[in-house]
Amino acid sequence: MASKSALTHYQAAARKRRQLAAGLIFIVMPIILFLYSFVFPKQSYLLAGFAILLLTVLPFFMVFERRKPKARELVLIAMLAALVVSSHIVLHIFLPVQIGTALIILCGISLGPEAGFLVGALARFVCNFYMGHGPWTPWQMFCWGILGFLAGLAFHRTPCKQPLSRSFSLVLGPVICLISSFVAAYCSYLLFPGNDTSFWGWRLYLFGAVGLIAGVLVQRNRLSADGLTLVLFTFFTTFIVYGGIMNLCAMVTSAVLPGSNGISWKALQLIYLSGVPYDFYHAFSAALCVFFLGNGMIQKLERIKIKYGIYR
Repeated sequence: MASKSALTHYQAAARKRRQLAAGLIFIVMPIILFLYSFVFPKQSYLLAGFAILLLTVLPFFMVFERRKPKARELVLIAMLAALVVSSHIVLHIFLPVQIGTALIILCGISLGPEAGFLVGALARFVCNFYMGHGPWTPWQMFCWGILGFLAGLAFHRTPCKQPLSRSFSLVLGPVICLISSFVAAYCSYLLFPGNDTSFWGWRLYLFGAVGLIAGVLVQRNRLSADGLTLVLFTFFTTFIVYGGIMNLCAMVTSAVLPGSNGISWKALQLIYLSGVPYDFYHAFSAALCVFFLGNGMIQKLERIKIKYGIYR
């Protein structure tokens, strides 16, 4: 009876923590990005980055409610953030492969949504000290963080002793949601083309985001971390979420430059259309990294958590 009561308390605390994290990520942080982009000077990007990190830490430390945090848990977060930074910088120099995005998603799956967001935001903040800070920094922190958060929400971790398979039936529901959203996007282009000269553009991101959210809700915390599911999830979330947000960032941050189209619907359409090739390559290279590294890294992180008593 006592263990059942403790389990109920843990589930209630986890639900409360997720609700707080979701509110901060989807409401408070976009407000910070809006204020930073349109109200405060662009030179305040470091302050905006620190504000995002502070809000990110709050739900993560709620994991330690009613107990003191163990050093091993904090060291694991710091070590993973350092791994993301070092691997991303090295491959960025020698190979145009987005391994950092892949590692953030794997961290979210293994450590949970709060820790996944923290690793992503912290790693991007530190990474830009080497690759260059600028008005894009808070946006990139938010994008990497939200990838880790969504991965932690969508996946149910497979025990490390169970072999990871590649079964399409495990991801059938989310794939149907995404295919339906893309079909709806194409139908909207045929029926209401407006000024668009091509289907490729903002419709892919907008309708894809709707399908992605529906797919995550259909299989929330039930997706199995098998190879095929990891690859598909990485590709679509990177293309739709990261690409969609960073294209908006490109319009906002370039609006003050000479010769730009400013902030307008036409400018946004052009940016989304021109951003498809880059976003596709970003998503493809991240999915490729997950294909080769995903199963092994998840299994190793699960062993570390079991060995040192670190849980979600």
